[in-house]
Amino acid sequence: MLSKHGKSGRNQLEIIALDDLVPADHLVRKIESSIDFDFIYDLVEDYYCLDNGRPSVDPVVLIKMTLIQYLFGIRSMRQTIKEIETNVAYRWFLGYGLTEKIPHFSTFGKNYVRRFQDTDLFEVIFYRILQEAIDHGFVNPEVIFIDSTHVKANANKKKYVKKLVRAQTRTYQEQLHDEINQDRLANGKKALAPKTNVEVKEVKENTTDPDSGYFVKNERESVFAYSFHTGCDRNGFVLGAIVEPSNVHDSQVFSSLYDRIKLTVTQPTAVAVDAGYKTPYISKILLDDGVRPVMPYTRPQTKKGLFRKHEFVYDEYYDWYICPASETLTYRTTNREGYRQYISDPKICKDCPFLSQCTNSRNHTKQIQRHIWQAYLDEAEHLRHTEQNKIIYKQRKETIERVFADLKEKHGMRWTTLRGKRRVQMQAMLLFAAMNLKKLANWRWRNHRLTRY
Repeated sequence: MLSKHGKSGRNQLEIIALDDLVPADHLVRKIESSIDFDFIYDLVEDYYCLDNGRPSVDPVVLIKMTLIQYLFGIRSMRQTIKEIETNVAYRWFLGYGLTEKIPHFSTFGKNYVRRFQDTDLFEVIFYRILQEAIDHGFVNPEVIFIDSTHVKANANKKKYVKKLVRAQTRTYQEQLHDEINQDRLANGKKALAPKTNVEVKEVKENTTDPDSGYFVKNERESVFAYSFHTGCDRNGFVLGAIVEPSNVHDSQVFSSLYDRIKLTVTQPTAVAVDAGYKTPYISKILLDDGVRPVMPYTRPQTKKGLFRKHEFVYDEYYDWYICPASETLTYRTTNREGYRQYISDPKICKDCPFLSQCTNSRNHTKQIQRHIWQAYLDEAEHLRHTEQNKIIYKQRKETIERVFADLKEKHGMRWTTLRGKRRVQMQAMLLFAAMNLKKLANWRWRNHRLTRY
């Protein structure tokens, strides 16, 4: 039978508590029962005047408004306010009644500029939520998965200027230089003097957001973007994050992120990374710390048709390489980049039947380079074949890759809404705090239900 409900309920007056309108299993209820947000008052106390000026918007409400934006993937604070105005669950979460006026969308931005801009408030909030997850036993930092993802900057890719800037030096340059000179002196070579000339390179600097970096995605597309360098545990909890321009290589940020996670969480037993981090220095950092490096296979860079480097056997005792024809390549020098150079005897090579497969050199000389920290990389390569490493590396797609997928698909971070590295770093920390908070709330809720039954 056809029924018509009509519109009479639109003007009906009812007496009901807002609490009765929010479902028991709504995410905001789970969050509210998982953590007490009153800790924020202690964090911001010094940024407010206690006995002068107009009453402020509750700082907990400010942070909760931003968490709502990131938890539910709302694109902007303006849209977030519109959602809060009509969503009873959001109003309940903020502690606002059905008819109370919600703060203007610009309120958070103004408070950021006037109060929070040069503070570590957002990182402290991130680590406070992470500590809550650690205290409940949800975080398993035994193995850390580290990677980065590119996030488009809030910038017009056609508006840029070309500039000459100083080339970024390695964070470990001084240590590398000392070990190079030790190696040269041990082999009867003169020590190298420090570089006096400043290396420069041409970069494209965006005029809308100068802090962003130019990033070539593929043959058809290039954008200005930031890199979110992130580490997580086996359960997908984010343990730390650093934002850099997208033209900064992953390996240059690794040590900073790794040290931060060690300091704020704990030292892991293994670290899994992708091919961009497979360098002698990173292998050295991990192995010197007693941490197992989990790195993938990397394709040899040798030209097609020539012998690959692994076909030349290094003899550590005599410090030379043995070629497929059983001849030796002896040490010549150690260059500024930290590579020891080994060369063959051209008198022997010119009559070798394998010459065309060995080198295209006009003077019939084969050269092989070996980094002074190559032994660390060789050990990482050896560990790659173990069953333990294979199991850990397969977990990347379930951990760090899933974190990045959720970041963009569920939490709206396909491009930044703010400009400037410091503000994007703040945005990243609040977003990852929201992701950890969501996981913490859901896990606590699930465990609570299991204990009840």
